Amino acid sequence: MSPTINIKEREICCKLVYYGPSLSGKTTNICYLHQLTPNENKGKLQCVDTLGDRTLFFDHFSMDLGEIQGMRVRFQIYGVPGQSQYKLTRKMVLNGVDGVVFIADSGEDRLHANLNSLEDLQDLLSEHGYDDRELPVTLQYNKRDLESVSSIEAMQELLNPTNKLPYFEAVATSGTGVIESFKSVCGQVIERIKKNMAPSAMSTLGRRTLRKDA
Repeated sequence: MSPTINIKEREICCKLVYYGPSLSGKTTNICYLHQLTPNENKGKLQCVDTLGDRTLFFDHFSMDLGEIQGMRVRFQIYGVPGQSQYKLTRKMVLNGVDGVVFIADSGEDRLHANLNSLEDLQDLLSEHGYDDRELPVTLQYNKRDLESVSSIEAMQELLNPTNKLPYFEAVATSGTGVIESFKSVCGQVIERIKKNMAPSAMSTLGRRTLRKDA
């Protein structure tokens, strides 16, 4: 993980990627976050819908979360297509990633699609030289409002057997769990930055509590 720190401009730029199987709710999460963010704190949302998946290439927008003791923190937020033919796109977007929100589909018939997507994520991170055990990752179990859903216990056993990763139940179409998932991964990323900063620069990065409306 290597966020861009511009001392001259006093800005830290981090990259978040929303990852998961096709139609699991990545775009819905990003659009909800974008809608809640004040205009002065966000860039233009780029989104391309297709017949096979809502995101053909990627979504991204720049979210300004204010300042950490004088340094502005900016998150570039991306979503990637889940379809198998877009693996090269996913690999490209993961380059330089600082944190991941993995969106799992709670549909009872989607367990293995979730696992395949998580394994794909781990493989691509490894190709970039990342240790997926160290990278900030938050799991979101989306679509909990479906009639037939996998139990949280079954999803945890398959996707998070060590219970190491934070996870949230969600219904992204109504916003449930969206902010919580975002705050979780942002908090991990910021703590990671503080931990890895040189001692001389540590004082620059103080603790910031993420607001719900950030």
